Amino acid sequence: MGSLSCYQCRRHVVLNFTIFFIFRVVSSATFTFVNKCDFTVWPGILGSPKLESTGFELTKGTARSFQAPTGWSGRFWGRTGCNFDDSGHGSCVTADCGSEQVECNGAGATPPATLAEFTLGSGSQDFYDVSLVDGYNLAMVVEASGGSGDCSSTGCLTDFNLKCPSELRTDDGAGCRSACEAFGSPEYCCSGAYNSPAACKPSMYSEMFKSACPKSYSYAYDDATSTFTCTSADYTITFCPSMPSLKSSRDSSPKTADSETAVGGTESGTIQETSLASSWLASLVTGDSPRTYPFWKVQYGFALVTSLIIHL
Repeated sequence: MGSLSCYQCRRHVVLNFTIFFIFRVVSSATFTFVNKCDFTVWPGILGSPKLESTGFELTKGTARSFQAPTGWSGRFWGRTGCNFDDSGHGSCVTADCGSEQVECNGAGATPPATLAEFTLGSGSQDFYDVSLVDGYNLAMVVEASGGSGDCSSTGCLTDFNLKCPSELRTDDGAGCRSACEAFGSPEYCCSGAYNSPAACKPSMYSEMFKSACPKSYSYAYDDATSTFTCTSADYTITFCPSMPSLKSSRDSSPKTADSETAVGGTESGTIQETSLASSWLASLVTGDSPRTYPFWKVQYGFALVTSLIIHL
């Protein structure tokens, strides 16, 4: 009896551990950052619970991935024109988080900043968007993969700094402020008497952002065409995903890992990326996106459970 009890105890321990492992595999999400700009970008991260990093350097043509648990909520952005010394102290020209370090340490982006915002569901839908409510500093696209549901791509492919009205343009021309940031008026900020969807309407400035980036948030109550959902997906955040940057024969689809990975390529990779960029453009207009379903995660988990039971 003692032997049987020990056997049952071991089996329960193994099964409980395996179920926990499956839950972690199925429920966690991977965020992958890809830099296709012709310059270094320093992504910033603000969210809860805290991820592996709150800010890091992403050189031209590289990618880096992070795991995030279900229930995570936060935002990402790209800092540009940064100058950090050997000890990691310094600042950035756009979207600086004010920490005076590479790590943002719980601080958000200083406007203007293009933002990617996420709330990961716990066994339910994830919500995500790309927001220009705090202005624009960098082209950015978010793509979902391995998920089920709508899972549309979203973002802004346009270099809006080239189209920015002079009254919104930063002094150095590296960013385009929102009308709220530039003028501080309640009707632009959707504050005070304008703090409701009925009272706060699109302005001529927000409509300019919307025209250039139709699937991005252009003002605070731009929800209907700007918030997207997906279930059990991984996400890729790409900086500068525009057609010109994809034409270089040195670029190709990124290979990513948990640490920073170089992105190299050949002429065939160029053709593939041009095709990918075209699919992005179509997706950003129609709301469609190619995706696969994450059944492999569940199948792997059940196979592992079966194998462990057989060998007990």
